[in-house]
Amino acid sequence: MSLPRRPLPVKPLVSILFAQPHLETTVFQELAKLLGPPDLVSAWLPFDQTRYYEPEMGAGLQRRVAVFLYLADPWGLSQWKRYTNELEKRFSLGARRLVNIDPGYLARERLVLATGKNYTHRLSLQDGIYGEITLLWQKGGWQALPWTYPDYAGEPLRQFFQQARAKYLWQLRQLAALGATGQE
Repeated sequence: MSLPRRPLPVKPLVSILFAQPHLETTVFQELAKLLGPPDLVSAWLPFDQTRYYEPEMGAGLQRRVAVFLYLADPWGLSQWKRYTNELEKRFSLGARRLVNIDPGYLARERLVLATGKNYTHRLSLQDGIYGEITLLWQKGGWQALPWTYPDYAGEPLRQFFQQARAKYLWQLRQLAALGATGQE
C-alpha cells in the first residue's frame, strides 16, 4: 500500500505572452503579490511557432518566462491560474488581451503548466483548472512529450529551465539541511 505524503515544495513559474512588452514591469509587480519576487527571468523570445493568439492579441508577440524565488506548495496551482486569469482581464482592452499568463511549476522530475482547457493528457485539479506535464526530466535533461508546445521543446527554454532546476535543487538541499522539507 502506498502511503500519502505531502509533496516537496516546487518552484513556481509563469510564462507570459506580451502583445505590449512595456507592460512587463507592471505585470511582474502584480504577480509578485501572489508568488513573491521573480528569481530568474528568461530573455525575450519571439512567439512565432503558431498564429493561434494573433486574432485576439495581434502579431509580433513576445514571450518571457519567470521562475519565482520562494518555493511553494504545488497544490496552489489552480489558485495561481485563477489569479492570472483575473490579471489577464485587468490587462485587456475590451475582448483583446494584452497579456496571456500561464502559471506552472518546476519540480525535480517535471515541469507542469496550468490551463483552463481540458484535453486527453491533462488532469483536472479544481474549479475547471487542469494541469499538464509539459516537460520531463530524464537522462540529464528536459525531454519534450508529444503535446509539448514547440517553444518549450526548443533549446532556449530548455536551457532556461535547466538553470532554474539547478537553483531549485540547491534550494531543496538548503531546506533539507534545515529539516524543513517534510521529506526526511
